[in-house]
Amino acid sequence: MGKTERAQERRDKRRQEISLLRNIPYSDHQRWWSDDTIAVVTGSNRGIGFEIARQLVSHGLTVVLTSRDTCVGEEAAESMQEGGLNVEFHQLDIVDPASIESFSDWIKEKYGGLDILINNAGVNFNFGSDNSVEFAETVIQTNYFGTKSMIKAMIPLMRPSPFGARIVNVTSRLGRLNGRRNRIANVSLRQQLEDVDSLSEELIDSTMNRFLEQVKDGTWESGGWPQVFTDYSLSKLAANAYTRLMARILSDRPEGQKIHMNCYCPGWVKTAMTAWAGHMSPEVAADTAVWLALVSEQFVSGKFFAERREINF
Repeated sequence: MGKTERAQERRDKRRQEISLLRNIPYSDHQRWWSDDTIAVVTGSNRGIGFEIARQLVSHGLTVVLTSRDTCVGEEAAESMQEGGLNVEFHQLDIVDPASIESFSDWIKEKYGGLDILINNAGVNFNFGSDNSVEFAETVIQTNYFGTKSMIKAMIPLMRPSPFGARIVNVTSRLGRLNGRRNRIANVSLRQQLEDVDSLSEELIDSTMNRFLEQVKDGTWESGGWPQVFTDYSLSKLAANAYTRLMARILSDRPEGQKIHMNCYCPGWVKTAMTAWAGHMSPEVAADTAVWLALVSEQFVSGKFFAERREINF
């Protein structure tokens, strides 16, 4: 058996383990949540987001399903409600400040805030061997700047809890700083982004803006950026870095007001975003997000996970 086959065998075994874990119900002493616990899942009208919302609501939480398209979102919510699940819908476009403000006002008025935020909304325009940066502005603005805007808007609304509020960002291994493939060539920049003590929002923003400027003037290919899924990879690298930065900042909050923020890679999933070319089901892909949101002794923050295991950024 070759190296590739052994790796695939390990992946298949881990997915089987996760499927078994998903079928083990949480015991009473593990269930820190109730039907009054509010979880918001962005971009949850389909795919991984829909499955994250479905799994969370099946554990007895109240879930707010969101979508840019009101009609599509309402249909998704109704499909769960018909099954007796406690889900609400509200329109949300994470790149529209007015939409975020409207959503913030609504959730504050209706629920007094939220306990769990799953940032799943994102876009990708490349498939297979394609590597166009035609939509780089949209990808970076959605996957990084939109996610960041949502986090900033929701943090003041996260409700106090002895277990800590939870923020889970759906990112990707493609955004790893030091992966063997698809990393930034500039070693100095990688080191700056890796140093969490000196990491800043300004550095992350300027890195993304520099890339977008090079896309506009046609010099991005010589800029040392990842050469596969370039815009998507960079957007997720930025989201990963922002997760680490905010986890550091939020760690100073007093007990009872803690917010634990982590990110995870769902893998290559059979959804519309991958043109159904993935090798993992949405059910398995959603598991780690749900696990990070619900685990009762989850005081880890600023970490990156895949298949319930911590991995390096």
